Amino acid sequence: MKVSDILRVKNAGSHSTLFTITPEHLLSDSMKLLEINDIGSLIVMSQGKVTGMLTFREVISAIVKNDGMVGSTTVYAAMDKSPLMLTSETELDEVRRLMLTNHARYMPVVDGQVLMGVISFYDVAKTIVDSQNFENQMLKAYIRDWPAEEEKQG
Repeated sequence: MKVSDILRVKNAGSHSTLFTITPEHLLSDSMKLLEINDIGSLIVMSQGKVTGMLTFREVISAIVKNDGMVGSTTVYAAMDKSPLMLTSETELDEVRRLMLTNHARYMPVVDGQVLMGVISFYDVAKTIVDSQNFENQMLKAYIRDWPAEEEKQG
């Protein structure tokens, strides 16, 4: 399974909106976007390109560095300036490895210079559970339809 498969299913659901912000915005603006939309990440875009990633982790880190205050901190000052990125062709096993190795909860998907979406740890977990459920259903159906053993001719 590839990232494109996860995005296809995700974009068919209710969480298909992609939220972005610019580096010049205030961190307080990003916090409002995260809270109002009940999301955990924002893609930072500048001149049509992904320039960073902002998650609740970077927000909290910036607040702690600023003695508990947001102040006039910009998104640029707080964002991850070199987030791990995926392509639509990245295999699910590689996504899992990258997320676990780097403690990444959100990863942008970029094909060339085009932002395709964001894959979250939740998306990966849901995909794995859905896949296992489907496999279990197929196995149960197969077992139910198991051909009866032919009577021995004797």
